[in-house]
Amino acid sequence: MTFFNNLDAVRAATGAELGVSAWIDVPQNRIDVFADATEDRQWIHTDSAAAAAGPFGTTIAHGYLTLSLVSALLADLLAVGDVAMAVNYGLNKVRFPAPVPSGSRVRGHGRLADVTDIPGGLQTTTIVSVECEGVGKPVCVAEVVTRFHDRTTT
Repeated sequence: MTFFNNLDAVRAATGAELGVSAWIDVPQNRIDVFADATEDRQWIHTDSAAAAAGPFGTTIAHGYLTLSLVSALLADLLAVGDVAMAVNYGLNKVRFPAPVPSGSRVRGHGRLADVTDIPGGLQTTTIVSVECEGVGKPVCVAEVVTRFHDRTTT
């Protein structure tokens, strides 16, 4: 994890590599719960028998499940002290270059790509590349936009 004491330290770190997060397990149970929560029960995610004969040889996590884990991965990559709050502002770009097989583990790599001053704080764009153990290319690459609000202005 990269810890910044304050917003000035974040400003000075534009372009910095943030390191690697801890691993997160993606068992079939997590995939099934996500399928139920989103009502996306496509067979490649939930039907083990059909998926075994399908293009991936097993069930795979939803791309949006993988994306939903980016928030936890980012929290393990970056922390900023002396701020009132941080809010997810959105995403500029998201891609899913490879699937996440059920039973896998994923972790994130981060780079602080851009830092912009906003009224009362900073807006950051962090590139989070999610790797899956045993998969040769990233399973998700997302440009995550976060706003950090200074204690003195909220």
